[in-house]
Amino acid sequence: MARILIIDDEVMIRDLLVKILEREGYETITASDGKDGIKTHRENPADLIITDLLMPEKDGIETIMELRRDSQDVKIIAMSGGGKIDSETYLQMAKTMGAIETIAKPFDLRTLLKKVQELLE
Repeated sequence: MARILIIDDEVMIRDLLVKILEREGYETITASDGKDGIKTHRENPADLIITDLLMPEKDGIETIMELRRDSQDVKIIAMSGGGKIDSETYLQMAKTMGAIETIAKPFDLRTLLKKVQELLE
């Protein structure tokens, strides 16, 4: 069973993703920000990481860069609803820094599940 780490500061998003992914048979672990997510991944490596980009403590771009330094082969999906700049700009930066896939918030759950399945095949 594949293990997925969900990093997002929004409790509702984390809970929704846990519910959807576990219903599909995945094991999930969660973190509320990038700092906690990196620590969690080092202690309990995941097969796939889904991370938000705009978070306190350590944002998603910094998180992706550090995860890439630790593990070249970890699969990462970055998600963002935008902020001071539009979400597409943040998502492009995430891809440049090492995210394999990106998804804009709000997202279609079927689209997210398809990306997860493709990366874990």
